[in-house]
Amino acid sequence: MMRFSLRICLVAAAVAPLVLSAQGQEVVHALAGTVTAINATAKTIKIETDDGSEGLFKDVSGSGQSFDFDKGVRRESTPAAAFKDSGKRVLVFYYGNGGERTVVALRSLGDGPFEKSTGALVKFDRSRHSVTLKKASGEEETFRIEGDTVAETSTGAATGEKLDATEGEQIRVTSATVNGVKTALFIVPA
Repeated sequence: MMRFSLRICLVAAAVAPLVLSAQGQEVVHALAGTVTAINATAKTIKIETDDGSEGLFKDVSGSGQSFDFDKGVRRESTPAAAFKDSGKRVLVFYYGNGGERTVVALRSLGDGPFEKSTGALVKFDRSRHSVTLKKASGEEETFRIEGDTVAETSTGAATGEKLDATEGEQIRVTSATVNGVKTALFIVPA
């Protein structure tokens, strides 16, 4: 019995640091909007958000904060301190909520034009890299999911193929036409 207890203690001691470090990580989320101001002195970025939420974000630079940020999404984004393009449509990657949100990185969506579509998820087809939604008008709309498509999931911002919405759930897709195909840039619960 003593041997079993010793084994349990050793396993607990080995796992405890991993559990404690994971608890200290902030989950990175995403939203779309337009950068309206960058204040390098105050270390803030103001975004006119698509969802209408508060748009003033603190810059994470130099905070030493640990965060959980999808590697694929992170690789395709620009750290907040290096982003200088005021007036651009972006995806903003942040942690926190309400009036106290901290920007980790941004990704410019390009020059557009952009479309926003909202509706119920009809089908998410991973093998065909597409998502179909049904608008309130009854019209169905299908979007291509590319490697750089971002989805807001139950575990934060992730690449589009990790979308975890269920059939019938309301989603909003920010898209652009790429080579004649409607392409999802960002998918978020509506």
